[in-house]
Amino acid sequence: MAARAHVERLRRERYYIGRGEQNPLAEDMHQAVNYLSQELYSKDVHFLMELVQNAEDNEYPDGVAPSLEFLVTSTDITGSGASSTLLIFNNEKGFSPSNIQSICGVGKSTKKGNRDKGYIGEKGIRFKSVFLISSQPHIFSNGYQIKFNEKPCPECNIGYIVPEWVESRPSLSDIKQIYGSTRDLPTTCIVLPLKDEKVTAVKQQLSSLHPKMLLFLSKIRRLSVREDNGNAKGSTVSEIEISSEKNFEVRNNMHAESYTVFLSAQENESEVECGYRMWRQRFPVKAENRVDKRTEIDEWVITLAFPLKERLSRGKQLSPGVYAFLPTEMVTNFPFII
Repeated sequence: MAARAHVERLRRERYYIGRGEQNPLAEDMHQAVNYLSQELYSKDVHFLMELVQNAEDNEYPDGVAPSLEFLVTSTDITGSGASSTLLIFNNEKGFSPSNIQSICGVGKSTKKGNRDKGYIGEKGIRFKSVFLISSQPHIFSNGYQIKFNEKPCPECNIGYIVPEWVESRPSLSDIKQIYGSTRDLPTTCIVLPLKDEKVTAVKQQLSSLHPKMLLFLSKIRRLSVREDNGNAKGSTVSEIEISSEKNFEVRNNMHAESYTVFLSAQENESEVECGYRMWRQRFPVKAENRVDKRTEIDEWVITLAFPLKERLSRGKQLSPGVYAFLPTEMVTNFPFII
C-alpha cells in the first residue's frame, strides 16, 4: 500500500525509527515541538473555527458542493477510553503525500504561497490546534489511516508530529457505522477522541454554530452538526444543518460585484430561509500597509450582506455583526453584516 509505505518511510527517514540510531536533529525537533505546544496551549483558540477554516482552504473536486460535517458520538470507537468522540467529515480531494509531510513538521504548510488565491490559513500549526481538545487525533483520507499523540513517541522521544499507522481501531467500517451505513463516506474523516475536560466546551461551540457563517465562506456550501448518542442519555448537542445557494448573476461595477446568497437552516425539525444581497468590493493594498506575513496580498476585500427579510438566528444567542472570513465577537446594530 503506497500510503502505508509513505508513512513508514517518513518514520524511518525523518525520525530514525527502526534504524537503531538517533537522528542528529532530534534535539532540535524536540525543542521545536516544545515551542509549538507552548504556543498552542497559551492561546485561547476557537478550535471549531480552526477546523472550519482548514476545510475552507481545502481543494474540492469539480461538481461537488463542498461540505463539512461534525458528528459527536458517545461510542469509544478509538478504544482510547474517551467518553465522547468528535468526527469531522469533509468531501475535499483528500490528503496528498505533501499534506501528510506538512502536518508531520513544525511550522510547515502547503498553503504558503497561496494567500493571493484567498487562502486564509496562517500557519502550519492549523491542524495541530486539534491537540487543544484531543490528545490522539486520527486521520483517514485517500488510503492514509494515521494517528498522532501529544505524548512523546517512545522510539524517538518526539510528540505531536510523529505519524503512527492505525492498525485496528477505529476501522473504516467502524466509522461508516457511526456516519450512516447507507451513505458513502466523504474522502476525509478526522477522528478526535475528546479530552474529558474539553467535552463540554466542544459541545457548546458546536451548539452555537451560526447559519450566517456560510455568507462569507467562498467554498463551503453546507455545514451540519449532529449527535450519535449510543447511551440514550438524551441530546447534549443542538443539531443543525445549514446550506447556501448563490445566484451567480454578477454585476461588475467599480471593482465590485453583487450577487444573492440564499441560506437555509434546519434545526429542531423546523426549517427557515433567508436571502442576502451581497456587495463585494476590492481595494488595493497600499505600500505603507503591507506586512511581511502577507507580502503576496495585493488587494483586500470588503463584503456587505443585506438581509432580504428577517435574519436567520439561532436560539437567543447574539449574531456577530462583523466577520473576518469567520465570525468575530463584534455585535453591531447595523442593518447589514460586514
